[in-house]
Amino acid sequence: FFCALFIKAFGDSGLGTLLSIKGAQFLSSLALSGGVTMVGIIVLVAFINLFIGSASAKWALISPIFVPMLMQLGYSPDLTQAAYRVGDSISNIITPLLPYFPLVVLYCQRYVKGTGIGSLVAMMLPFTVSLMVIWSAFLIIYWSLGIPLGIQSSYGYPAG
Repeated sequence: FFCALFIKAFGDSGLGTLLSIKGAQFLSSLALSGGVTMVGIIVLVAFINLFIGSASAKWALISPIFVPMLMQLGYSPDLTQAAYRVGDSISNIITPLLPYFPLVVLYCQRYVKGTGIGSLVAMMLPFTVSLMVIWSAFLIIYWSLGIPLGIQSSYGYPAG
């Protein structure tokens, strides 16, 4: 409910448009390569995932900023969403806001007595980092080889 109210107010304010324009100007001034930009998006989404557990609410919140911003830089919405999905998936196991996290803690306590939130996050952190490296590499490799992300999808967008 509160997320829906925030998204409505955010949309009515035009703040998303302003942030996407200013963000595109900032990223353009940095002159980063496409791979570095996408890895940056992946890391940012993984960090946001620690505070907002719902994938659809998170996408509804950040897509009005990221999609137009990256379209202005010449990256397609398909590529933006692929980077979002990679970033969203890699940090699910270390966010306490994951709905299944208490269940994972209980199962872990069955086999390792005294396991809590902190020890579970510490155990899963190497997997999160490994997944970030592997999935980011997969996305960059797919992009460099031109393997389509889906039917009629593209990596580029005419920059404007």
